[in-house]
Amino acid sequence: MRQDLISILGGVNTRGWKKVKVDFTGGPLVISVPPDCTELTMKKAGILKNPAKEIQRAIDQPCGGPTLEEIIRGKGKETGQLRVAITISDITRPVPYQGKKGILLPLLKKLQALGVPRENILIIVGTGTHRSSTPKEKLEMLSKEIVSGYKIQDHDCEDSSILVSVGKTPTGTQVFLNKFFHEADVKIATGLTESHFMAGASGGRKAVCPGLVDLRTIQKFHSPDFLESPWATNLVFDGNPCHEESLAVAKAVGVDFTMTVTLDKDMRMTGVFAGDLEKVLEEAVKKIKTYVAIPVKAEFDIVLTHGGYVGRNHYQTAKAAVGALPAVKENGVIILAADNRDTEPVGGAEYKTLTHLLKLQGADRYVELLRSPAWKFTKDQWEPEVWGKVLRKVGEEGLIYCTPDIPEEVFTTLPGASGYEFLTPAGKKKARAKKVQEMVQNAVFYFYRAYKEKDISPRVAFIREGPYAVPVKGAYGSP
Repeated sequence: MRQDLISILGGVNTRGWKKVKVDFTGGPLVISVPPDCTELTMKKAGILKNPAKEIQRAIDQPCGGPTLEEIIRGKGKETGQLRVAITISDITRPVPYQGKKGILLPLLKKLQALGVPRENILIIVGTGTHRSSTPKEKLEMLSKEIVSGYKIQDHDCEDSSILVSVGKTPTGTQVFLNKFFHEADVKIATGLTESHFMAGASGGRKAVCPGLVDLRTIQKFHSPDFLESPWATNLVFDGNPCHEESLAVAKAVGVDFTMTVTLDKDMRMTGVFAGDLEKVLEEAVKKIKTYVAIPVKAEFDIVLTHGGYVGRNHYQTAKAAVGALPAVKENGVIILAADNRDTEPVGGAEYKTLTHLLKLQGADRYVELLRSPAWKFTKDQWEPEVWGKVLRKVGEEGLIYCTPDIPEEVFTTLPGASGYEFLTPAGKKKARAKKVQEMVQNAVFYFYRAYKEKDISPRVAFIREGPYAVPVKGAYGSP
């Protein structure tokens, strides 16, 4: 706890303050904010009234490409001999795969209705550099019916025995792909299209790269040359090297059919799109732009946000911090409520080592090390680089990371300041959600008072949807 915390808390006049609700497991967190706090919130998105009907329509009437029937007929083989590979997202993405209102079962039934035997269908979890899915996670993602009835395997970007070269991209990247996906007669990519802090938007081509490629290919996709581009950000596609590389890899692989969904802030389906790889992305992005982009006229001194569903661990929560950058002033404050409920709340071993290196060296020096000819590409090196973008704008003291799931002593190796610094002795005894609520609330009080002591009336904002909302300044490109 900060030595001056108690005295500062006693000096904050909260008369007239209002309350906001921050999404959190076991919550929501109820936080008092100044009466003039601006709530940056997504526009209301119309949800699908009959998701099952729309899913079937999307499968039967694809946009910009042939139907599954036409694809299968065009393969020149007996349908019963065709091998189909379907790549899916892992547990870090809230893709509605399960049940009659999910996208996977109707797709599987369609393939079987067209004559593809169940045993010829392989489901591949596109992990990229993420860890493999646990049996429990597969059940959570897919349901017992699919897990028990179909072949499912996780991709491994470091297992050379399951990787095969499929050529080069225009930038010269030698692409190595999951051989089971490559050898399939019919290749199908599925997932979720939402804003993405590097590639503009997720979905489609990202299911292949980085989802199904090897560490060498990901090395280029996550290189400083790409990530340091000003165009490698949310909802930007023109000139975005991450988007362009991912698309080039997917096109080289030859995805036959793509299926993606769009969701609102409550994870309800707002759209479902299937068909041609590029056309599906175009239509899905057009949809999400209508409600996720939030114009920001002027930056704020203090920005409150949260990690959302995707922020299962520290590694994934970078999305929320980077997403808040357009809203916060230089040397301002980001207060982040992180629901790090994953079995490993920080991330993998490589990530832990690299975040410590970032902490020791600072953002600019860290990137210099990555660019050095002597540096050996290391899995997960890109995520600390992304945290570095946050540190460059608000500094170590301006990023307040509030979670009850990471031990206090571990924060000496993580970027930013620990929420434990804003937890009173009594707060340490509270339940999980109440504990992080006190961290966030006291951080708001602390920095509000700090600005007031400088004769500044701080402008405060709350990003209601956390990593799913996209504060934007200026224009953004089209896919």
